[in-house]
Amino acid sequence: MIAVTNLSKSYGTQVLFENVTFNINPGEKIGLVGRNGHGKTTLFRLITGQEEPDSGTITIPKGYKIGYLKQQLEFTEPTVLAECCSEMQPDDSGVKQIWQAEKILSGLGFSKEDMQRPPQEFSGGFQVRMNLTKLLVSEPNLLLLDEPGNYLDIISIRWLISFLRSWHNELVIISHDRSLMDAVTTHTLAIHRQTVKKIAGDTAKMYDQIAREEEIYEKTRINDDKRRKEIETFIERFRYKATLASRVQSRVKTLDKMSKVEALEKIKNLDFAFNYEPMFAKSFFGAEHLSFGYGGTQIIRDLSFEIKQNDRVGIIGKNGKGKTTLLKLLAGKLQPQSGVVNAHPAVKIGFFEQTNVQTLDPQNTVEQEIDSAIRDRERYTARAIAGAMMFEGDNSQKRIGVLSGGEKNRVMLGKLIATPCNLLLLDEPTNHLDMQSADSLLAALDAFEGAVVIATHNEMFLRTLVNKLIIFDHGGITVYNGGYDDFLREIGWDNETDDRAEPESLKPVVSKKDTRKWRADIVAQKSKELKPIENQMNKLEDEITSLESESAEVSHSFEQATMTGDAAKIRELGQRMSELDKQIESLYERLSVLSDEYDEKKKYYDEML
Repeated sequence: MIAVTNLSKSYGTQVLFENVTFNINPGEKIGLVGRNGHGKTTLFRLITGQEEPDSGTITIPKGYKIGYLKQQLEFTEPTVLAECCSEMQPDDSGVKQIWQAEKILSGLGFSKEDMQRPPQEFSGGFQVRMNLTKLLVSEPNLLLLDEPGNYLDIISIRWLISFLRSWHNELVIISHDRSLMDAVTTHTLAIHRQTVKKIAGDTAKMYDQIAREEEIYEKTRINDDKRRKEIETFIERFRYKATLASRVQSRVKTLDKMSKVEALEKIKNLDFAFNYEPMFAKSFFGAEHLSFGYGGTQIIRDLSFEIKQNDRVGIIGKNGKGKTTLLKLLAGKLQPQSGVVNAHPAVKIGFFEQTNVQTLDPQNTVEQEIDSAIRDRERYTARAIAGAMMFEGDNSQKRIGVLSGGEKNRVMLGKLIATPCNLLLLDEPTNHLDMQSADSLLAALDAFEGAVVIATHNEMFLRTLVNKLIIFDHGGITVYNGGYDDFLREIGWDNETDDRAEPESLKPVVSKKDTRKWRADIVAQKSKELKPIENQMNKLEDEITSLESESAEVSHSFEQATMTGDAAKIRELGQRMSELDKQIESLYERLSVLSDEYDEKKKYYDEML
């Protein structure tokens, strides 16, 4: 067990966290969440000893091994396999189980031929995968993963999820991909308002709990302020009335004892909508027999599809298979070698490209860069868009050259907002965004009135958003009319369960018909167990609403009685307020228990599905 006690860390005037205390217990898999720049990576560096805290302690058991995914790329062995086995511990007989490294490398997208190539021949993304393999085969007691999905394609992420679910030691993971994190973790640890909160459950439960607690805090603050003003009014009104002197003094003492509850600082969120250019053609974009290749290798062959007004199209597949190339063809950045891209004359394209951050002028301010994209100056100002992208006030004058990757992505989104369009083409738009910003982007895409084509490995986006898929898999390209879950159920990824998982002899042979039947049975059982709990929760919420309404009325009557000095009425109403508070608190406790039960059962059935 790792014990963190009264830990504080700051940089200059920026306080990341103060006096935080939590444990990492045996077998726990923890999702570490918080906004970019609020201390997640710093906490990892404190745990590994790469940085020192301002105060507090981190207690680590003797002999406890911590593994941290390195972004530095240093390779000394002649082949990928040899490099990945260099930190592997031999078994009891002194033999290194090389098959474990082979299994992980295969799961992360390396072929058997790749494993015998020099590490230096691979791209940066694949070199980071080698570091991940070296870390996993070293079998540390605690695994620290900071955005492990950044350089993985969707198939490798699905494999990694499966691997981490079976990880038998402790794990802490930072990821902007909510679906990846929730699929793996048992607990969530949040850095929020310079403190740390830990719960058993997923990110949704954590943020729901934070929202409830802050709502209660704010209601309490408002009631305290209201009570304070009432007392001050009473004191001021009856200060010189001799018959009420004792009551005035009593209220003066009460006021002195009341501590001032400060309002919570408003947390900035991305708050924006894409600039929709109206058009009324039902079918306005598509491709016919599209083909393209590089150096004699054809990566897109005879591709045809149609995009309608409100379509949400997901482009999915392994890295390097042509997803970005297809988006560039659709955006007109590349010309097809054969076939055509058909576009209605009224189509206006907004294109978000991963590499476009390199086109930002490092000497420009955020405001200047966004201003360069504005076409409708009567409707938009660069300062307003910068504010919506969380560059408020003086932050809009930051130079591009000093921004983080996530901040540059927000600038690119700001430039896209300034562009009127009815077709959005997006290439991995969630990279470098924190979880809250990714959620805001998802909401903006869902509300967009035009069509969206998005290349992403984020399965939450795919499940929530898309109604059509262009799939790079099975050695070619497939157009699938349906959602992502439908695709997984009816087709699935090619060879997803080959040597990345278990030997062929151990794989069960299951027909799609049996799978559909089992899925239907699980869905029915899920509904059978969750519906009654949901009904009870709704009933409790109705009771709480009713009692809180009565409490407000009684509180108002109590105020009136206080003003008139009706002692009998004050006693009666005060007793009723106390009864209502107890009843409401009891209902909230029952609702919390039911909510935990509901979340636990839902997670269980979702994992089964």
